[in-house]
Amino acid sequence: MRVAFAELKLPARGAIFAMVGAEARPGPSARKLDRRTKGALVNALRNGRFVGKFGETLAVPAPAGMPRATIILLGVGDPKELSERKAVRLGASLWRAANGAHAADAAVAVDTLADAAIDDAALAANIALGVRLRSYRFDRYRTTEAKDKKPSLKSLSLCVKGVTAARRVYRPLAKVADAVDFTRDLVSEPGNIIYPESLAASCKKLGPMGVEVEVLGVKEMTKLGMGALLGVGMGSAREPRLAVMRWPGGRGKPIAFIGKGVTFDTGGISIKPAGGMADMKWDMGGAGAVIGLMHALAGRKAKVNAVGVVALAENMPSGTAQRPGDIVRSMSGQTIEVLNTDAEGRLVLADALWYAQDRFKPSVMIDLATLTGAIMVALGSENAGLYANDDKLAQRLTAAGEAVGEPLWRMPLGDGYDRLLDGGPADVKNISSGRWAGSITAAQFLQRFTNKVPWSHLDIAGMAWADKDKGPIPAGATAFGVRLLDRFVADNYED
Repeated sequence: MRVAFAELKLPARGAIFAMVGAEARPGPSARKLDRRTKGALVNALRNGRFVGKFGETLAVPAPAGMPRATIILLGVGDPKELSERKAVRLGASLWRAANGAHAADAAVAVDTLADAAIDDAALAANIALGVRLRSYRFDRYRTTEAKDKKPSLKSLSLCVKGVTAARRVYRPLAKVADAVDFTRDLVSEPGNIIYPESLAASCKKLGPMGVEVEVLGVKEMTKLGMGALLGVGMGSAREPRLAVMRWPGGRGKPIAFIGKGVTFDTGGISIKPAGGMADMKWDMGGAGAVIGLMHALAGRKAKVNAVGVVALAENMPSGTAQRPGDIVRSMSGQTIEVLNTDAEGRLVLADALWYAQDRFKPSVMIDLATLTGAIMVALGSENAGLYANDDKLAQRLTAAGEAVGEPLWRMPLGDGYDRLLDGGPADVKNISSGRWAGSITAAQFLQRFTNKVPWSHLDIAGMAWADKDKGPIPAGATAFGVRLLDRFVADNYED
C-alpha cells in the first residue's frame, strides 16, 4: 500500500474524498468540488440520508464536469471531537469506501474544518496510519483467489496544506505501522512455521535496526535454574528458547517488556478440547507484541533504554511431558506445584520476569500474555485486563491505551486472592483450588516473581485475535499492545 502526501490540489480522476462535517456541512474542498461538478455534491446531500456522521461515506459516481472521477464524501462528525484516535478510524472508513468503489488510486482532501480539535498535519498523518493498519492482509499461503475478493486500492494521496509537516508527523507512525505488520505476520503464522527456535530467529531480524539480540538455549536456561519455563517445553521435540532484545536508545535504567511466547498450546497432559485448538497458534501473541514493540522503538529511533524478554516454548503432550502434580523449581528459587499443565503461560513468565529484574534492574516491568480464558469471560474482546502493583504505572498505561484505541480495564489484586495459591507440598500452586477469579489468581502468581519492581501485567487473551473486522483492525492477528506500549514509552519515558 503506497501512501503519499501532496499539496492541497485534487486530481480530476480516480476516487476523490472530500470531508463533510456534522449536519451535512461541507468542508472547503467539498464546496470547491461542488462548483466543479455543477452542484452535484449539494444535490446528493439534499436528497440522500448522508448527514456527515463520523465515518459515514457517500459515493457520487462520475458527476458532471468530472466524468473520470468518483467523489466520495467522508463524514467527520463534529470537528471539535476529532482526535488522533478518531483520525485513524477515519482512515479505516476511507479504505473500506475506496475498495467498495473498486478504486486503485485515491486522494483525500484534508481540510481545515472550523473549530477542529486537531491540526491538518496530524489529521492527515493519522488518516494515513488508519489506511495502513486496515489494509493489512495475511495471504502468503493463498495460491488462488478470485480477483473480486482482493482489495483494489493500491495507493493513497493525502492532499493537505503544510505537506512537510504532515510528512514529519507521519514518519514515526509509519515505522509503528511496519512494526504492527511484523507482529501480525508472526502471530498469523501456523505452528509448523513458528516454534521457539524460528521465533527466536525472527527476533534476530531486528539486529540490523540496532537492536541487540541474544538467544538462550536449554543449556543456558538450565544453568540459570529456569525450571518453570523448561518444564513447559518438556513434551515437545522443539526445545524452549529465551530471546533477549535490547534497544539502547537512552540513558538510565531500562524499561523491561516481557512476553509469553507459547508458540502452540495443546494444554499438555491437561489437554484442551479439539474444537478451537487450531487457534492456539496465537498463544504467543504477547511475545509477538513485545517483538513488534522493539521493532517500533528501533524503527523510529526512540530515545529510551528498553529491554524485551520473550519466553518461548511449545506445550505438547508426550511421554516426556510435564505431568499434573509435578513440582518444579523456578529461577527465583521458589518451588511450584503444577496442578494443571494448561496453566503454562504463568510458568514461562515466572522465569522471564525474574530474569528481567535480576539481570537488568529495570525501572518498570510490563508483561503481555494471552494468559487466561477467564479474562475473556470478564471483559470479552472489548478490553484487555490490566493488573498493576503501582497506581501511576496503571494510569499511564490506561491513558496510552485510550489514546491509540487499545483499551485496558484495571482489575484488582489482593492478599485474599493471593492466598488461594498457597497450600500443598510446594511454595505455590500454579492454579487456585477453586474455579473463581482465574485471571486474578494468575496475575497474583506472576506478582510473586517481580521482586517488588513496579510492574504491570496485561492479559490480552481476548484482544490478540479478531474474528471480524473492527475499525482499523482487520480480522485475524491484531498486534494488540504494540501501538499502546509505543505510545506509553513516547509519552512517559523518552529522554
